[in-house]
Amino acid sequence: MRTIHIAGDSTASIKDMSARPETGWGEAFGNFFQPAIQINNHAKNGRSSKSFIEEGRLARLKKEFQTGDFLLIQFGHNDQKITEAKGTEPFGSYLDALSTYAQTALASHVQPIFLTPVTRRLYLKNGQLDPNCLGEYPQAMKQFAQKNNFPILDVFTRSQTTLQQYTQEETKSFYLHLSPGRHGNYPSGLCDNTHFSPEGAALVAQLVVELLKETDLPLVQYLNVPHK
Repeated sequence: MRTIHIAGDSTASIKDMSARPETGWGEAFGNFFQPAIQINNHAKNGRSSKSFIEEGRLARLKKEFQTGDFLLIQFGHNDQKITEAKGTEPFGSYLDALSTYAQTALASHVQPIFLTPVTRRLYLKNGQLDPNCLGEYPQAMKQFAQKNNFPILDVFTRSQTTLQQYTQEETKSFYLHLSPGRHGNYPSGLCDNTHFSPEGAALVAQLVVELLKETDLPLVQYLNVPHK
């Protein structure tokens, strides 16, 4: 059985019941694959490309690698926190970390696949999603992957393009926008433009699959029709 390993942050991670209805796109990803593929989601809330490595998470993940597996790498949201220890510079320590993920995967005969971070739900005054809401991290990852001939799925651009097809009010349903009293975990309500609702997580997982279909990666042969 082949395994898709996910290294990432809270946008992809498996959520505790105390955080529901927050949902990571990695939780919905397995629905798009045949039973011959299993998902090993190691994404963790609050981690940057740097802190995920420093905490030994990549080293532990490596122990689970098998020849022929795939490693999806998606970071950027927490890398933006450059005033904190976890922060990285987009064309500096961020790229150093991305190189570590790639080399770790290749050393175990695992295919690294880079995913630019999913857009935040932040709008400009003209009603367009802010193309700079994740700074230079998406562009830095794309340049790194292209320079080194690694597969790159531009989830940032695709998510921006997709969400722009909806009104600002409609896109609230994809993120954690909860009115007071609507959910027991958030009695005072919530207005979160980074993390996803179940609907948003499913949408992002679908976008990742659409981008995969545009590649010649062997992983594509394991896709199926999404099931309920």
